[in-house]
Amino acid sequence: MWDIKPKNKKIKNIAFLGGAAWQDNEKPYIDAFETAKLLTANGFEIFNGGGPGVMKAATLGAQAAGGDVIAITYHPNKPKRHYEDVDSTNPFNHEIVTLDYFDRTKVMLETTDAHIVFNGSIGTLSELGMTWVSSWIHYPNSKPIILFGEFWYEYIDVIKRNMLLEKDEEAMMKVCTTPSQVVKFLTEINEGTS
Repeated sequence: MWDIKPKNKKIKNIAFLGGAAWQDNEKPYIDAFETAKLLTANGFEIFNGGGPGVMKAATLGAQAAGGDVIAITYHPNKPKRHYEDVDSTNPFNHEIVTLDYFDRTKVMLETTDAHIVFNGSIGTLSELGMTWVSSWIHYPNSKPIILFGEFWYEYIDVIKRNMLLEKDEEAMMKVCTTPSQVVKFLTEINEGTS
């Protein structure tokens, strides 16, 4: 899919997007942990939403490799039934507090250089939609979007068969299935060989 060449900017800050419900024995959580750990070991910095699931996994993975993590958070003024909230067991190092749920995603996407989307639910789909359309608006100076997991091929295929999808819109994304593929892809972009 990917065939974009970012202009003169090295990728450093990586946003982790994905499901808040995953537990530490489930594949998306383990994949996020291992990916954050390997990215950190290779000089990248990890950002997440400060919640549970993929977000907590990214924090713990980065810290396992000696890195600090920045969380972009939202603290609602009263509990929201379908919002995971900030996870008190997610030990991120730095916090940027935003005004609402959509601000949280916006600030996360604006302050990072690449976005990795793991399996999740409708919140994850909204994050994917926001990064995808933002990248399209700024095309060809798009930020890389990494879709982690083989299931994304089927997702993209459904969109191609049932909606309007231009070739270049698909070209802004790259499916990776291992942490080493993620590191290799981002390193190649930074080296100008992707």
